Amino acid sequence: MQAFEYGNPTTLKDAFGLLGGNWSDAEILAGGTDILSLMKDYITSPKRVVNIKGIKELGGIARKGGNVRIGATVTLDDLASNAVIRASFPSLTQAALGVASPQIRNMGTVAGDLCQRPRCWYYRRGFGLLAKGPNGEMLVPNGENKYHAIFSSGPAYFVSASTLGPALVALGASVTIASASGNRSVLVEKFFVSPSGDGQREIDLKPNEIVTEILIPAPTTKNATYEIRERELLDWPLTAASVALRLSGSTVNSASIALGHVAPTIWRPSQAEKMLVGKTITAETAEAAGEAAVANATPLSQNAYKVKLTKVAVKRALLQAAGVKA
Repeated sequence: MQAFEYGNPTTLKDAFGLLGGNWSDAEILAGGTDILSLMKDYITSPKRVVNIKGIKELGGIARKGGNVRIGATVTLDDLASNAVIRASFPSLTQAALGVASPQIRNMGTVAGDLCQRPRCWYYRRGFGLLAKGPNGEMLVPNGENKYHAIFSSGPAYFVSASTLGPALVALGASVTIASASGNRSVLVEKFFVSPSGDGQREIDLKPNEIVTEILIPAPTTKNATYEIRERELLDWPLTAASVALRLSGSTVNSASIALGHVAPTIWRPSQAEKMLVGKTITAETAEAAGEAAVANATPLSQNAYKVKLTKVAVKRALLQAAGVKA
């Protein structure tokens, strides 16, 4: 990899002083499970790497007002084993445990999962986020696209790589983003962006900003995550569905459904959410919601199979959240 400077701040103030106005100036290191690979492959070659693991205020899981606060540098393993998270947000625990490698769970961080770059093989081979050929042609629509988006009208066709994103979106979570000029709060749903140009990123984060925490509203839902993979070893899901249900008895007052690994962002199938209101979760209603969730899918030449898998994931996540046996 290209030579770089290394910064090891112990405060946010010091960290801000090490960041720059462009991504080529500096990149943040937390768990390092993604950035180091990107640097080795020369996908990114920052002049400086800023390690934020020594900033104590970025850690910890605790209640904060009406929210549960998860520090940015909390590892996936700590998240999965936390008693508060297990009791209140099983969808998040299930997503964290879905990262099947203990080594990755022990190193990877919560904010790092949200900020990791796409796993699209065109991007990882240097063709950029929009996967353009030497003459500006779009490579994905007519190329190898079996793992790409089924909800996208372009120009981006990669899928969001975040494992925790769908659960956090369904739970209505937000991220706090800090810079030298102050803090701002962004819903996790809005944190993911589908870029329209090569110079853009797929998350709402500037080069001089740091994600400091994730805030989840106090638990009032039944929630679950269901992922489908090609293999149970370390692998990214083909599709994932996270759901959060507010119930009166067995009747749905409101439903949140978030789909992962099917679009450049975390996808919300609003039509499926609306049709569940006022109904009881049964095998039949869950299957109908699954059908509604993929009604607007536009699969590419090699990934139509993901439509059926996504329908199944939605159905099983709903049944699991409601405690209904299939």
